[in-house]
Amino acid sequence: MPIHRLNHAVLYVRDVPVSVSFYTEVLKFTVVGSMADRAAFLRAPDSANDHDLALFAIGADAADSMAGRGAVGLYHLAWEVSTLGDLETVRNDLLAAGALVGSSDHGTTKSLYGKDPDGLEFEIVWLIPAHLLTDDITVGVAKLDLDKEIAQYGRDTRSGLGISVPLGITVV
Repeated sequence: MPIHRLNHAVLYVRDVPVSVSFYTEVLKFTVVGSMADRAAFLRAPDSANDHDLALFAIGADAADSMAGRGAVGLYHLAWEVSTLGDLETVRNDLLAAGALVGSSDHGTTKSLYGKDPDGLEFEIVWLIPAHLLTDDITVGVAKLDLDKEIAQYGRDTRSGLGISVPLGITVV
């Protein structure tokens, strides 16, 4: 039974309304369901999922996640954007919210990293489309120069699918 893709993520948070405000205002998710202040179900922009993110409250006294700092656990979730212009918009929104914690050029992908109000990290990524991949692209970690990437690939160039399948090609 091969796995096709991640359908949604569920996060435990201290305060659902605070987290909902962050994800809707900064990352433009929409609320598609809720259970008072105990839980919320959100959909990412342009998603066809029932929901992409669920948030469940565990209370204001909850400890920070120790994942990666002495405990195993999830490091981050990664969401894709359609264009480098979208990545630039997200960068500006994360900066305005004080939530941008880093950025990386991974060669085939261009990434921003942010933290939500509970300190949970996430990645926002744009993938070079297959038809624009060249042999000189080095996969690794380097500093992201988003303005340079926009100049090279264009603000409105659609993201690729994976790293080897041109957008518009059906994968079976």
